[in-house]
Amino acid sequence: MDPHTTVDDAPTGDDVGGELPGRPRRPALSTLQRASAPGSDKPPTIYDVAKAAGVSHQTVTRYLRGYEGIRPATRDRVVAALEELDYRPNLTARSLTTGRSHRIGALTHEIDKHGPSNIAQGAAAAARRAGYVLDIFTLDMSDPRSIRDTLKMLRQHDLAGILALTSTDAMTRAIEAAKFTVPVYLGGEPDETPTEHSELTGIGFPALVDHLAGLGHRSFLHIAGPATWPAARNRTQAYEEAVAARGLRSAGVLPGDWTARSGHDAVAALGEDLDATAIVAANDQMALGAMLALRRRGLSVPGDVSVTGVDDIPDAAYFAPPLTTLRVDFAAQGRNIVDGLLAQIDGRPPVRSITPHSELVVRESTGPAR
Repeated sequence: MDPHTTVDDAPTGDDVGGELPGRPRRPALSTLQRASAPGSDKPPTIYDVAKAAGVSHQTVTRYLRGYEGIRPATRDRVVAALEELDYRPNLTARSLTTGRSHRIGALTHEIDKHGPSNIAQGAAAAARRAGYVLDIFTLDMSDPRSIRDTLKMLRQHDLAGILALTSTDAMTRAIEAAKFTVPVYLGGEPDETPTEHSELTGIGFPALVDHLAGLGHRSFLHIAGPATWPAARNRTQAYEEAVAARGLRSAGVLPGDWTARSGHDAVAALGEDLDATAIVAANDQMALGAMLALRRRGLSVPGDVSVTGVDDIPDAAYFAPPLTTLRVDFAAQGRNIVDGLLAQIDGRPPVRSITPHSELVVRESTGPAR
C-alpha cells in the first residue's frame, strides 16, 4: 500500500448530501436565478456562486470567511447557490492569499483494521468541513527504515498540522521521538485510569455484562486484543471491572491479536477446560473465530455458550448466528481528534479528548445460560 493517500473526497455517512457545516438544507435554486460554470469540466468559482445568488462576489467571500454580518435572506441565497453549484474552495489559492496551508497530514497504521479505518474516515470528514484536506500517511511499524522515510516525506509537505492516529505503543514512541515544525496532535486512545469509586463506562462493557447477567450468566471468559494496543488494555480493564462490580466470575483472559484466527486458536487451546457460559471477545473478528472453535467442539452458540464482540463491523449482523456486540462510534473519535489539532493551529484552548461512545446491539449469539 502507498504510504501516502489523499482521502479528501472519500464519502462518509456524515458528509452525504454535501450540506455545509452548521447550516440547514436550503431550497434548491429553482426559486433563484440560476447560473452554471462556463464549460462542463470547469469547477464553479465564487463569481458563478455570486451570479446564481444575485449578490456580489465580495458577499460570497465574506460568507466563506465566516463573516456574521450578512442579512439572513442574503445568507440563505448564498448557501443555496453554493449547494446547487457544489462549490468547493480553491485551497491552493486560499493558501496563497492567507499564507497558511490548508492541508493536514494524518499518520496511522493498521489501516485495514475497523477502528483505525473509521477513525480516519471521521477525521477526513471533519477536516473537509473545516476547509482542510486530509492526507493519510501509513506507517509500517515492522520496518524502521520505512518509518524514517515516511516521516521524512511528511516533513517535506506544506502542512498546517499533523494528526498522529497512534493505535499502538510503538507508534506513539515513534511520533514522540520525531521532530516537526508544525503543530502535532496525538490522537490515539489513552490508557484509562480506574478510580476507586467508578468503573469504565465509555466502551459499554457494563451494559454488555448486564445483558449477559440478565440471561443468567455468572461465569465469563475474555479474549483480549494485543497488549501493545491501549484500546485492547482498556477493553480488558473495562471487562474485568464490569464483571467484578457485579459479583460475577471471570474464568480468565485469553490472548488475541484482533484476528478471527487468534480468537479461534484461543478457544481451541482450552481443550476441555472451558469453564464459562459466556465469551466476551474484545472485537468482532475474534468473536467470529471463537464461534467456529466452539462449533468444532460440538458446542452450540448460544445454546451452550453465548458469545459477544465489540465494534459492530458491517458483517457482524450476518455471522452464524448474528453477533451481539457493542457498536463503537469511531467517526466521532476522528472528529474530536481533528478538533483538537485545529485548536492547536488556531491557538485556542485545548479540546477535551473523548472516549469512544458505544451502544449495545443484541442479536442471536447470546441466550439464556445453560
